[in-house]
Amino acid sequence: MDTTRAFTPRKLLIQGLLLLFLIFLATFPSYGLPTYYVVLFVTFFLYVILAVSWATFSGPTGYMSLAPAAFLGVGTYTTTILYGLLKTKVFSTLPVDVLQPAVNMFLVGAVVAGALVCFVFALLIGLVTLRLKEVYFTIFTFGLIVFIYQLVLFLEIHLTGTRGRSLILPGTGAPLCSTTTVYYVLLGIVVATLLAAYFIRRSKLGLAMQSIGGNEEAAAHMGVDTTRVKVLSFAISAAFMGAAGAIWAARLIYVDPGIAFDMLYSFVPVLMAIFGGIGQLYGPVIGAVIFAYIQRILMTELPKYYMLVFGGTLIICVLFLPGGLVGLIPTLRNRLGGVISKFWKGGQAEQRANT
Repeated sequence: MDTTRAFTPRKLLIQGLLLLFLIFLATFPSYGLPTYYVVLFVTFFLYVILAVSWATFSGPTGYMSLAPAAFLGVGTYTTTILYGLLKTKVFSTLPVDVLQPAVNMFLVGAVVAGALVCFVFALLIGLVTLRLKEVYFTIFTFGLIVFIYQLVLFLEIHLTGTRGRSLILPGTGAPLCSTTTVYYVLLGIVVATLLAAYFIRRSKLGLAMQSIGGNEEAAAHMGVDTTRVKVLSFAISAAFMGAAGAIWAARLIYVDPGIAFDMLYSFVPVLMAIFGGIGQLYGPVIGAVIFAYIQRILMTELPKYYMLVFGGTLIICVLFLPGGLVGLIPTLRNRLGGVISKFWKGGQAEQRANT
């Protein structure tokens, strides 16, 4: 192994900056800022997970998935159902001083359960659907959201006789945990998602995914098990979405199919990833942070028009920014370098003329 390439000054600088930024995020809730900013970062984290997870699968393979809302909702309902099963038999019997720590431990387990449920669910769905190609796969994943929404709604109404479930601490009426707890759990999922995406890009699985995106038939002729690669990568991306949905449920006092399987969570992560640029790992992160902030402003200031703005932005990105914001960096760098070179040569010519 060539250690000189792994520890170049540029890479060490980037790694140091990333570590400092991670320390900043880990200590952010302790700065005493208003809760609004912690909530804002929670939203950032959720969209970063969804956008990066989506880009990890759809970016290299070229398969446009609209299933993020389905996996996020499955994760949300995993926590909701598990809490409903344990609320009366376990949590209602605990003393007040033990209740919150017990619920926090439960939520960590629910995150793992949500990831596993979505991983298995995506494996089963992928075995059936990833033989479809191009627009047919996209249409199926969109229909999957509608199907799961209607199925859960039907089961709730006819089996439980109600629509939706409450997620509150017994005897208190408070949410399951604080916003700070949700913040730290989502931060951990963000780090895990980014690390997984980083290593997948540099693994044989990532190379196989890129070959599928380039030419799937050629990849199959070269010995790549295209079905296995697509199903596995699809399931991995779904697992992180499910984990995010599991802890996201803790922010909600009430969950029903309309809230859990909101189609907005399928389209917005796609827009964020495309806007930021799926060619680089940090592209979806940039897109998610920018659009999450814009979305919050538009939803509070112009609630009737924010989806119109989102749709228009998507059209502009597809037409004029196919590489996203990340794709602009080489272009701007080349143009800036050309301008600097032009001025440099002009200055040298003028100096020679004066001498």
